[in-house]
Amino acid sequence: MTQAPTLTIDIVSDVVCPWCYIGKRKLEAALALPEAADLPPVVIRWHPFQLNPDLPAGGMPRKQYLEDKFGGPERAAAIYERVRAAGRAVGLALNIDGIAHQANTLAAHALIAFAQQGDRDGSDMKERLLKAYFVENRNIGETAVLVAIATEAGLDADAARAFITSPEERAAVSESDAQARQLGVSGVPFFIFNRQLAVSGAQDPETLLAAMKQAAAGTPAD
Repeated sequence: MTQAPTLTIDIVSDVVCPWCYIGKRKLEAALALPEAADLPPVVIRWHPFQLNPDLPAGGMPRKQYLEDKFGGPERAAAIYERVRAAGRAVGLALNIDGIAHQANTLAAHALIAFAQQGDRDGSDMKERLLKAYFVENRNIGETAVLVAIATEAGLDADAARAFITSPEERAAVSESDAQARQLGVSGVPFFIFNRQLAVSGAQDPETLLAAMKQAAAGTPAD
């Protein structure tokens, strides 16, 4: 039997990237547009990218992170006001000021990989982690927090803990991150449609839908 065509969407992103959260909402909006009804069934696969790959394993206080990255909270506040406005525009109430700890996201990406085992959709886990960080301000770098999130998602706690603490699984996350950079990904979110057409950034739903239609039709990128 001939397998029915699908539209594969590979998304490279981080769970402490507000634009990745905004981009996820814009993709969801694109798929909800009436014109998206003609698309083949969509398969979404999430891939890791660490915005701060050199962050200590235990992360660091958010205040120190902002000082190191932006030179202090004042400049960060101006930058994040634009982010909050973009979040509000897609229905997200980002509590950026409530973040107390800048997490290392290696284990969080491993949890998404755990949730995606067996070709399962990891979108629910991705959503839970983004919400945990940007809305609930939980420290998603802590194993106990990640196991709790896995349990809330209906996954086995012991299996999740074993997976995300496995040196091999964490190394696989790092390797996947490195491969994305080698392919030229330098900013996220980064969308790849049917492995042939890429869109960088949290683009508007109409732009994403146009790319999806082009990829589904097998039309080469310009």
